[in-house]
Amino acid sequence: MSDRAEMRGPGARQRRTTITGSVKQQANGGKSHTSAVGDKSMPYPGRKTEVTARRLNNNDGKAARELGQQSADKNSTPVSPVDEISEGLSCHVQQESLLSSASGFSNYRGILNWCVVMLVLSNARLFLENIIKYGILVDPIQVVSLFLKDPYSWPAACLIIVSNVFILAALYTERRLAVGTVSETIGLILHIFNLTSLLIFPSATVLSVTSITPVGGILSLGIYTVLFLKLYSYQDTNRWCREIRQAKAKRLTRSYSCPSVAQSNGSAVHTNVSYPGNLTHRDMYYFVFAPTLCYQLNFPRSPRIRKRFLLRRLFEMLFFMQLLVGLIQQWMVPTIQNSMKPFQEMNFSRMVERLLKLAVPNHLIWLIFFYWFFHSSMNFVAELLQFGDREFYRDWWNSESVTYFWANWNIPVHKWCLRHFYKPMLRRGVNKLVAQSAVFLLSAFFHEYLVSVPLKMFRLWAFMGMMAQVPLAWFVGRFLNGIYGNAAVWMSLIIGQPVAVLMYVHDYYILHYST
Repeated sequence: MSDRAEMRGPGARQRRTTITGSVKQQANGGKSHTSAVGDKSMPYPGRKTEVTARRLNNNDGKAARELGQQSADKNSTPVSPVDEISEGLSCHVQQESLLSSASGFSNYRGILNWCVVMLVLSNARLFLENIIKYGILVDPIQVVSLFLKDPYSWPAACLIIVSNVFILAALYTERRLAVGTVSETIGLILHIFNLTSLLIFPSATVLSVTSITPVGGILSLGIYTVLFLKLYSYQDTNRWCREIRQAKAKRLTRSYSCPSVAQSNGSAVHTNVSYPGNLTHRDMYYFVFAPTLCYQLNFPRSPRIRKRFLLRRLFEMLFFMQLLVGLIQQWMVPTIQNSMKPFQEMNFSRMVERLLKLAVPNHLIWLIFFYWFFHSSMNFVAELLQFGDREFYRDWWNSESVTYFWANWNIPVHKWCLRHFYKPMLRRGVNKLVAQSAVFLLSAFFHEYLVSVPLKMFRLWAFMGMMAQVPLAWFVGRFLNGIYGNAAVWMSLIIGQPVAVLMYVHDYYILHYST
């Protein structure tokens, strides 16, 4: 080798010095003479500087800057043939495969994109197959007929308008209690009568009036159920205010208020009220239309209405509503109709096949409905009313237990159950497990109430499905953890819902169209 090559060799080798060697040499005050080939502290000779930098855990800034300078010198200075050969002698280092858990690799974005592409392609094939087999089934006129049998008769709308009677009854009862003209016992009896009538009156109307369609009945009963929960919270909160007033308290403390987000900067524009100054028509109807079930005297308010945000949510509401109607008419209805014969013949294999075929469109429609209702619609109403608490859901899709899912997918209902049902039971000394079971029992009642009454048949499928969540929650929490628990939650959502849908549709079909 020439003298020039000999002179260049040590310099080139010095530029390939590892960070470990550099740090040691800087600490000792000596010059760097350790190469990538000759460094005894390195267990894998020939390891490149870039690999060393990627695996380095030392945060010493001076060593990192020296590494950058060495890399720059390496890129700017030509490498001799000897150095290239020495680099080629060793090309392996000790490391794990990327898909191994020990590798620490977590960037699977490409695989996630692949799953999305495969999902889109598979559903596109199913959609094309549906179009070829059935043609275009989407009919907007048929949607109107789901709500109205007679265009000149609007029983569901009239039933919803009558709900103002119960709202005003709750308000005037609270006014009488505030001034003391009615005792607490009489006020409690009046509230119980009002709340009981709020559930009995609409259900009796739906069952007796034949012109109310099942969809109209579900809509009206859903509104009455929301009003029931709201008015219960309204009387509960005002009763707490009277108890505090009697105890010489100045304001409603946090322990008696619904959990809320912090006050925004612009909330000072809205005047805070104190009891009994909240007992007004304006305050009552703001609470009725606000996207919450828990009442408090002063809600967190946003500083202004964002028009662009409002228009985006409105566009999403209209778009996803049309998409839901189209998917139900084009995809779900034919699948349900074709499932009736296997259920009548009790052909188990065909029943399972139809159940799995229904699971895909049913789950997709449920996900779209969740986004349409809990994100688009509730944010639209909240923005319109400048309602500040926008936590309508949490990360339920990461649920590793059944209880976590039910506590995070519907935050307004969860807050109501926690504030007005679960915690009061615990304060009365009820066992925690019994209180949780009671919450599921209450939820099961309302699920069955909203399905059986509009369909005018009582099969208890929804009730049993909700109560089955109690042993399922115990099993998942006991035996499944992490991703296995999350998979169990998803399986219960994907398979459980179409089972209930097929049960009710089959029974409704047998009851009304079997002849």
